Amino acid sequence: MEPQDWTDEHVELWQAVLPELDPDIEGAVTRMKRLSVHLRRVREKSLADFDLDRQEFDTLHKLAGRGGDATPSDLAADLDLAPASVTGRLDTLERRGFVRRTPSKSDRRRVDVELTELGRATWLGAMDVLGDEEYRLLGTLSKDERRQLADMLRRIMVVAEGGGA
Repeated sequence: MEPQDWTDEHVELWQAVLPELDPDIEGAVTRMKRLSVHLRRVREKSLADFDLDRQEFDTLHKLAGRGGDATPSDLAADLDLAPASVTGRLDTLERRGFVRRTPSKSDRRRVDVELTELGRATWLGAMDVLGDEEYRLLGTLSKDERRQLADMLRRIMVVAEGGGA
């Protein structure tokens, strides 16, 4: 018999209340929700361990995703924020030594933002904690099973995002 998790008991309880309940759908959705909550908790603990708040991490993450260099307007667009909000975030990150702002070489009216070594190391450290947990959890599946899971979730997300039926 397969090992049981919390969701198995949950599904059994609700099938008694709602006999028409599809146990596979309820089980899958409940497990996805619980996994999402678990990974969010790991992320929040990682941020606390690295003395980052979510906004700081998100800004460092977007900056790192641009190769460590961006303009404040690039970051505002990436974060879907007003430029003034990004300025406040950059002020905090610069005071902490995570980013450096310098006049643009191409346009003296602009500022360029650069991820410092400390900012990159802090961002990577926080990322590693979550990444290690993701690998630990998904490491229970074979490479082919992970690919199959990713493909199945993609099919579901295409529908969720309005791109399919």
